[in-house]
Amino acid sequence: MSVVLWSIRRIAAALVTLIAVSVLIFASVRLMPGDYIDLVLGPLATEAQRAQAVADSGLDAPVMEQYFRWVFGVVTGDLGYSFVSNVSVSEEFAARLPVTATIALLTIIVTLLIGIPLGFLAALRSEGSAGAAGRLVSALGISLPEFLLAGLVVFVVSTLGLGLSVGQFAAFSTDPGRFFGSLVLPVVVLSIGCVAVVARNTRDAVMNVLVEPHVQAAVARGETPGFIVRHHVLRNAAAPILTIVGALVAVLLGGTVIVEFVFNIPGMGSYLQTALGRRDYSIVQSAVLLAAMVFIVASLIVDLVANALDPRLRLTGGSSR
Repeated sequence: MSVVLWSIRRIAAALVTLIAVSVLIFASVRLMPGDYIDLVLGPLATEAQRAQAVADSGLDAPVMEQYFRWVFGVVTGDLGYSFVSNVSVSEEFAARLPVTATIALLTIIVTLLIGIPLGFLAALRSEGSAGAAGRLVSALGISLPEFLLAGLVVFVVSTLGLGLSVGQFAAFSTDPGRFFGSLVLPVVVLSIGCVAVVARNTRDAVMNVLVEPHVQAAVARGETPGFIVRHHVLRNAAAPILTIVGALVAVLLGGTVIVEFVFNIPGMGSYLQTALGRRDYSIVQSAVLLAAMVFIVASLIVDLVANALDPRLRLTGGSSR
């Protein structure tokens, strides 16, 4: 299968997945128990007031019309207005998305800088106490959920100080130092699990490559360990490592909801959590669709890069996963 044909098939599959996800998101939001009108108008609202609120929000139109109107708005950049506050959803996203994107980007950078070298080190020294300690630390990091880690960090910082603070967020435009300082703890909490996952998968990927015949032949030829890693291991182990890094994007999207809530960061996660409580459909469905788009696009990019690094993946017509 040629590279172009394979890439076209992957892009088409991503588009079909995105359309299916949009339908699921729209249906799921409409099936959520509770109604924002009850929260806004209260239990004493008359039927006429409720009918007027439904008409003002456009929820009296047929469901299919609501869906296509929402999709058209997403395509044209108009995400509508909050049912509760009547504030533009696009403007709120524009203000909050950079905060969440900064947390995710810093977490990915920390994860790559620490997780991949740790994984290589664990694979090259898999025997003995160092390897066992690496496996234990990785398992512990993977097992600890973000909400527990965040709670522990808040307790430690509140008790010992350590020069850090919680809930002191400031916008980048007003105080860049305080902005990045407020993101340190959320990034640390998210990075612990991500580093453990990447280190564990890097270790497994490298160990799988080390037992392949061409690597054993290189060892028999007397090539140095550094030369073998650079010329025989890195490229072959890159595809599964890239795949797991792409999957971490979805983990980060879920994790930011928790850390932003715990550390009082005004990002997309805390905004989505508040909108869910208010049953604010226009915010919830647009935020979840945005998260799905990020994950699908990240997976597509990872697949394209992984198959460029390892053309054997195209022979199966799929990805490394």
